[in-house]
Amino acid sequence: MNLGNCPRCGRLYALNFRDVCSNCIKEMEQEYQICVDYLRENKGANIQELSDATEVSIKTITKFIREGRISIENAPNMMYPCEVCGMLIREGHMCDSCRTRLTKDLAGAAREVGQKDNNPIGGRTYNAVDKLRN
Repeated sequence: MNLGNCPRCGRLYALNFRDVCSNCIKEMEQEYQICVDYLRENKGANIQELSDATEVSIKTITKFIREGRISIENAPNMMYPCEVCGMLIREGHMCDSCRTRLTKDLAGAAREVGQKDNNPIGGRTYNAVDKLRN
């Protein structure tokens, strides 16, 4: 039997498919049900209002949304924070500006690597093999 420490409460538990102990699974299910019940009564609530009213953390509510357990399709005010900057978004993990910045940074890094590969001195893994071919 594989054992691990629950990342939520720190207790030792037998590893399972949810990666948290059975007590935390029960607590999370109760938190989920509280959120669902609140949203049924307050369809226009945003994530901060939901968190304040239910005392469930925004991180946990975001997890429920990403898992598809809480639908934001019919909840126009329900958004969750971007993982990079915290701006409120409705899909994915990053807002458009963070995604654009990441794409630009990756393209710049790829260009730098490409320029290093074109350098005739070094930059290649098999210089000895390349010299034999010339």
